[in-house]
Amino acid sequence: MQRIPMLREGAGKGGGRRKEPKNVLGDRLEVCSLSPMTGFFRDGCCDTSREDIGSHTVCVVMTLGFLEFSKSCGNDLSTPVPEFGFPGLKPGDRWCLCAPRWQEALQAGRAPRVVLRATHEGALSYCSLADLKRFAVDLD
Repeated sequence: MQRIPMLREGAGKGGGRRKEPKNVLGDRLEVCSLSPMTGFFRDGCCDTSREDIGSHTVCVVMTLGFLEFSKSCGNDLSTPVPEFGFPGLKPGDRWCLCAPRWQEALQAGRAPRVVLRATHEGALSYCSLADLKRFAVDLD
């Protein structure tokens, strides 16, 4: 899927167009998931901004092991929260995960697989490209 650059209110000087987001491979950032809808901006992409203090930049494919790990760390991603429009995640769902949480899961041996083409370059502030590539589902 291709990503259409979006105009974000207040982005850049004078509210101008943001630069096109890039993935960890240096290419255009692709959509992670529209169902369930994901991303800090809830636009399906793992794009980020200064307001995204969690760095929701790693597009992952959920696994039962990771969902259990996340729940044990106090972030239950599998239980629906209808009042916030959150359907709850299940194995196989794609989701924009916080880069520090992915790194924590990696160190615990519970990291989910990664969609590199949909993972924002900002994830590299927390995760190494080599580690992300080891878990990639979309390398040729």
